[in-house]
Amino acid sequence: MRIVRFIGGLLAGLVALVLAAALFVYWFDFATTSVAEAGGGALAYAFLWLAFGANLLWWTVVGLLRLGEGSVRTVVGGRARARRRDEVTAGAAGERVLVGAGAPGPGAATAIGAGTDTVDPATEAAEAAASSGGPEPGDVAPLGGAVAPDRVEGADAPGDVSIAVIIPAHNEEPVIGGAIDSALRLFDRWDVYVVSDSSKDATADIAARTGVNVLELLTNRGKAGALEAVIEEFALTEHYDGVLILDADTELDPRYVEGAKRQLKDPDVAAVAGFVVSEWKPRERTFAGRLISAYRDRLYFMLQYFMRFGQTWRRSSTAFIVPGFASVYRSSALREIEVNPKGLVIEDFNMTFELQRKRLGRISMRPDTRAYSQDPFTLRDYSKQVGRWTLGFWQTVRRHGVWPSAFWLFLAPYLLEVVLVSAVLLLTSALGLFVLVGVVGGEPVMSIPYYGEGVAAVTAFLPPVAIAVGLFVPDYALTCVLAMVRRRPSYLLYGLFFLPMRLIDAYLALRMIPRAWTADSDGRWSSPVRVSNRS
Repeated sequence: MRIVRFIGGLLAGLVALVLAAALFVYWFDFATTSVAEAGGGALAYAFLWLAFGANLLWWTVVGLLRLGEGSVRTVVGGRARARRRDEVTAGAAGERVLVGAGAPGPGAATAIGAGTDTVDPATEAAEAAASSGGPEPGDVAPLGGAVAPDRVEGADAPGDVSIAVIIPAHNEEPVIGGAIDSALRLFDRWDVYVVSDSSKDATADIAARTGVNVLELLTNRGKAGALEAVIEEFALTEHYDGVLILDADTELDPRYVEGAKRQLKDPDVAAVAGFVVSEWKPRERTFAGRLISAYRDRLYFMLQYFMRFGQTWRRSSTAFIVPGFASVYRSSALREIEVNPKGLVIEDFNMTFELQRKRLGRISMRPDTRAYSQDPFTLRDYSKQVGRWTLGFWQTVRRHGVWPSAFWLFLAPYLLEVVLVSAVLLLTSALGLFVLVGVVGGEPVMSIPYYGEGVAAVTAFLPPVAIAVGLFVPDYALTCVLAMVRRRPSYLLYGLFFLPMRLIDAYLALRMIPRAWTADSDGRWSSPVRVSNRS
C-alpha cells in the first residue's frame, strides 16, 4: 500500500510540475508579448508585481545568500574538523610509534599518560553539565505549587537550556488535550503551564487531570493578559532560560525542542520563531475547511521559505513577526518586553516590535522548529481570524511608530506594497467583474445608460482576457508548485478558488487600517470552531 501511495504521489508531483511549467511559460509569453504588443507594457509589469511582489523577490534573494553562506560554512567547517581530526590522529600515532620503537626514555611514561588519560577540567565540567537531566529531589515549588527548578541562565550546551511551556487557552476543550500531550512528549509535566483565561467549558479540568501546572483566571483578560498573569504568578523568567508560548490548537514536532535549543545556543538570539505547518486532515473537514487549509499551507510555505528565511538571517535580522502559536523567547529578553499594553487585540506583533525597538537581540528561524497548527474550519471563522491578525498588526504599527533603524528601512516598503497590492488587486478584480456582468448579460445590460460606454472604456485599457490570464494563471501556477512539493493532487482543485481567498485577505488588510487608528481593543478573544486533534 505504501508503494502505491508513493508512486501515486510521485506521479501527482510530476503532473503538477509539468502543469506549473506550462502555465508559467504561457503566462510570461502573454504578459510580456501579447499585452505589450497591445500597448500595455506597464500593465504586464503590474501583473508581474501582483503575482510575486517586490518584497517577496528581494527576500528570496537574501534567503539564497543565507543558504549559500550556510553551505560554505558547513563545507569549510567540515574540512577544518577533518584536518584537526587528522592532526590529532597523526600526533597520537607518532607518540605510539616513538614510544614503541626502542627502549623507553625518561619521559616515556609521561608521554603515554598525556596521550590517553589526561582530561581537561573545563571539558569534564562541560560534559557533566551536558549530562544533567531534570530537577533534583530537593527542588521546591514556587508560587502556585509548581515545580520550577533553578537553572543557570545562558548555558551553552543545548541540554542546559531550561524552557517553560505556556499554553494560554480560552474555551479550548476539544484541542487542549492534544496540545498538552505534544508538550509532555518533549517536556516534564512540571515545566508545562496552562493558563485558562476564564474558560466556560472543561479546559481547566482537562489540563488539571494531566498533572501539569494550571492557572485559572476568573476574568477574561485576553491572550496577552493571560500570558502576563502566568509569567508573573510562577516567576517563569526567573526560573527558566526561555519561555515557549504554545497555542492550544497547536502540536509540536518531535524535533522542536532540539532545534529551539540549538538556536538558543547563540547568545545573540532573543527569540526563536516557530515554523508553522498547516494541519492537513481532509477527512475531518468540509470543502470550505479543506480549501482554507490548502490556501494557508501555500501562504505559510511562501512566507516562511521565501521571506522570513531571509529576514531572519543574522546579517539582516529584520523580521517583524515572531508567531505566537509556538515560539520561544529568551527569559532575559522577555523580562524587558511589555507583553500586555493597552489597546491591542493580539500580542505577537507587539512583542516582536518590542524586541526590535529595544534591540534585545535577533530573531532566529529555521525549519527545525516545526509545529502543526489547526486552521479555521469555516470562512466566517477564517475572516474573523485574519481580521484580528491584521488589526493587531496595524495597531502595533500605530503604537510603536517609526524609529531610525534597518528594521524600518525594510518594513516601510513592505507596508507600502501591502496597501498598493491590496488596492490594485481589489480594483482590478472589480473592473473584471464589471466587464463580466456586461458580457454575460448581453444587450439588455449593455444598453443601460453609461454602462456600455464604461465597459468599452475599461476593455480598451484592460481586456477581459488580460485580467483573467494576468491574475489567475500565475496564482494557480504557484499552487501547482506547492502541489508538487507536498504531493497533494487535491491542491489542483482547491487552487481554483485561491484567488477569491486572496481578495478576502486584501479587503481585510485595507479595512483594518482605519480601525487601528480609531478603535482600541481589550484583547479578549473568542475561540473559533474546533475539532479534537487527538488521533
